[in-house]
Amino acid sequence: MRLAAYRIVVTGGAGFLGRFVRQELLERGVPAANVMVPRRAQYDLTQEAAVAGMYEDMRPDVVIHLAAEVGGIGANRSSPGRFFYANMAMGLHLIEHARRRGVTKFVQVGTVCAYPKMTIVPFRKKDIWTGYPEETNAPYGIAKKALLTMLEAYRQQYGLCGIYLLPVNLYGPGDNFEMKTSHVIPAMIRKFETARKEERDEVTLWGTGRSSREFLYVQDAARGIAMATEQYDGPLPVNLGVGQEITIAELAGKIALLIGYRGKILWDASNPDGQPRRCLDTSRAKALFGFSATIDLDEGLRRTVQWWRQTDPKHLPPG
Repeated sequence: MRLAAYRIVVTGGAGFLGRFVRQELLERGVPAANVMVPRRAQYDLTQEAAVAGMYEDMRPDVVIHLAAEVGGIGANRSSPGRFFYANMAMGLHLIEHARRRGVTKFVQVGTVCAYPKMTIVPFRKKDIWTGYPEETNAPYGIAKKALLTMLEAYRQQYGLCGIYLLPVNLYGPGDNFEMKTSHVIPAMIRKFETARKEERDEVTLWGTGRSSREFLYVQDAARGIAMATEQYDGPLPVNLGVGQEITIAELAGKIALLIGYRGKILWDASNPDGQPRRCLDTSRAKALFGFSATIDLDEGLRRTVQWWRQTDPKHLPPG
């Protein structure tokens, strides 16, 4: 589809990923007036009446649903009920009212947390239903996975064109660096930078460091989402990632070196590692709409640290 011809709502469009998705749409010729972002103060998307009002006011042809309540392991452990409710409610109402209004395409951005805890690496679509997600983020992952089933059912019964994308862990400039809710890369950057400035001789990190993760630079993720919106109409979920994993201990070493921190790195095994491994099979995205990542981890980390150092951290709570 030629995106420039459509009115597009980007839920979560003011957030970390959303800002990059909006920029991608503009670069693909969509007029700024046709890229609309419902703000929470006006439209609480967990409430059906607000969702109906958003559709009535903005009249989108395409919805790219990025909005989510999300965080690292700590945030998932402290707010499992809220994470399930908010993510389930938003998707449920947005998809139902997209069907009612005859939206041309609905793009649901899911989560790698939907995969079972012990998924064989690399993660493939066929494995998504083979087990229960990792316990610390299961409420979030299951809520998002339920929306895949909803889109499949709505395609079958109502003909709604809904696609489902599964990005791996994202990082990059503009990420959340608040210690209580951030993911692993911004949390490490902030801890190591603080330790370097304060000349501390040790930093303690969560878990054992033995689990692995795959990381996708946010600008690459936004490009993949835009490409899928333009070119993909199928029912199968599609992974977005780089297809390479790194242990958390190796990641910590990279970030410490980049920051210039030379002290000890200690591991607190009383806190969970989360899922043992994460690495995606990304061949489907390449085959179906030509997406592959272009920013490797070293370059992406360098850009992220540079952004953090150029941003005044005083606006953030102490952590």
